[in-house]
Amino acid sequence: MTFRQKHLLGIEPLHPTEITTLLDLADQYADLNRREQKHSDALSGLTQVNMFFENSTRTQASFELAGKRLGADVMNMAMQASSIKKGETLIDTAMTLNAMHPDLLVVRHPHSGAVDLLAQKVNCAVLNAGDGRHEHPTQALLDALTIRRSKGRLHRLNIAICGDIAHSRVARSNLILLGKMENRIRLVGPPTLVPAQFAEFGAEVYEDMREGLRDVDVVMMLRLQKERMDGGFIPSEREYYHRYGLDAEKLSYAKPDAIVMHPGPMNRGVEIDGEIADDINRSVIQEQVEMGVAVRMAAMDLLARNLHEARAKPRVMV
Repeated sequence: MTFRQKHLLGIEPLHPTEITTLLDLADQYADLNRREQKHSDALSGLTQVNMFFENSTRTQASFELAGKRLGADVMNMAMQASSIKKGETLIDTAMTLNAMHPDLLVVRHPHSGAVDLLAQKVNCAVLNAGDGRHEHPTQALLDALTIRRSKGRLHRLNIAICGDIAHSRVARSNLILLGKMENRIRLVGPPTLVPAQFAEFGAEVYEDMREGLRDVDVVMMLRLQKERMDGGFIPSEREYYHRYGLDAEKLSYAKPDAIVMHPGPMNRGVEIDGEIADDINRSVIQEQVEMGVAVRMAAMDLLARNLHEARAKPRVMV
């Protein structure tokens, strides 16, 4: 298996073969998670610390469940009420963590680059659970696994990413990953939410949603990130749904077997019609949640292997 990363901070450093290695292992864990006995001992004896500086129910629960199913000792640090609020710096936090000797550190932070800074200071493997508008690598990987299992491949597909591109770390990570796997990517949304610089990723930009969805294999909707908006990016939620909310009429422009995705949480009646979200023939939103646990199990397993290998190497005296 080819996966040489010390940390998982983003999709950008990953080679396509490393992405495939991780997804292949995640496939195995997806099958394990459907059995009556769901546990492995891959992380037995290791300590996993989850540090979420932003609230997150889904991602934190997914990482916690993934670690426990692999046999790790899992600890959640309540960062909302931590010493950070009292003025402690990230460097101080890193020093405190090093004294605890964790093996895996899962971090979500509201500022881009903060997770990378922690990774430089701690003596363990770090997984980025989302940093600012930068990246959310495990979300992109679980999306990739969902697409691969639904379509039978992860290359040369037409994929539309629709909605609030500007504020979405999910969109950025998916653009990078899906681009590495030779897919044709379209970005669909109002000009206020689809910055021109995203075209640098090789994506086609559409303001008209019907044209953007024409003959695509995958429709990936995004949540309106209101907490990151500091101005009038949309006229109203009603007008946004009329033009960019996914309903049966707009979806009819995609291929008949196109799948519908959403990273959650969904705003029904704003980004997506409830009937489309619940359509068992088109929607794979629940599969995305399921694949999230499998992907995070695979990522922590592979990083733990590399950590064990690095620790086992004898130190060279100079």
